[in-house]
Amino acid sequence: MSQPQTTTGVPVTIKSSKTVRWISFYKKLAKNKAALVGAFIIIAIVILGALAPLIATHEPNATNVMNKLQGPSAEHYLGTDQMGRDVFSRLLYGTQISLGIGFVSTLLGAIVGVVLGIISGYYGRWIDSLIMRICDVLLAFPGILLALAIVSVLGASTRNVIIAVAFYAIPSFARIVRGSTLSVKKLEYVDAIKAMGAKDGRIIFRHILPNIMSPIIVQATLYIASAIITASALSFLGMGTRPPQAEWGAMLSEGRAYLAQAPHVTLFPGIVILLVVIGFNMMGDGLRDALDPKSRK
Repeated sequence: MSQPQTTTGVPVTIKSSKTVRWISFYKKLAKNKAALVGAFIIIAIVILGALAPLIATHEPNATNVMNKLQGPSAEHYLGTDQMGRDVFSRLLYGTQISLGIGFVSTLLGAIVGVVLGIISGYYGRWIDSLIMRICDVLLAFPGILLALAIVSVLGASTRNVIIAVAFYAIPSFARIVRGSTLSVKKLEYVDAIKAMGAKDGRIIFRHILPNIMSPIIVQATLYIASAIITASALSFLGMGTRPPQAEWGAMLSEGRAYLAQAPHVTLFPGIVILLVVIGFNMMGDGLRDALDPKSRK
């Protein structure tokens, strides 16, 4: 049977291999209800953060000591804090900062970690040993302690928090990418490409990197949650975002002295952090299952 022809006589492919892969990926992901719930949570919070200037009922940093520590009401949906600032508005604007730190730090850590991991796995020998030993040293420190040390040296600011969180992400990405690169490098088609005289750069970026994107995507999704927790912890300890910026960890820190009098000041930021972390973890687990070629579910 002949293939369908266009008006120019060129065969038409009904479903390309990429389309088939995307359909298979979507079907696997759609079957994972937890992943869909996680994706819904993340998308909803991202949209709320993006629309903060339109949704917020008050200026996030506008103070009114006459209305301090008020509970939720029609005027202040989630109440006010110790300075009379609207908690709802500050949470919305804090979404931009907290998610921004999570996304940017993960992106920076992934870029450096992927490059180091591919170099380590592809070239091996002393380069591999050197990179992996450095990663082992960095992984020997708990993430929050390493981030605290870096911020202590650089100073407390949003930019330095991003650098600190990104720095700890590097060894995690490097080890995952190295292992994937070692597996792909042994495949026959890579040997064939080398025999044809292809340069290392072409082999790495055109043939190896596209085939190891699945674990990178999964690791990035899961690490964003860890990055948000670390950034919030730094702000909670006074080593992160500086006042009066609205950041979830800083809001928790500012409200802890008023837990008995006004628990809503810390309750709502804590709930938002919990939801975001759960959302990213659920979606990361779903992506891992959907992108796993061995999964038959």
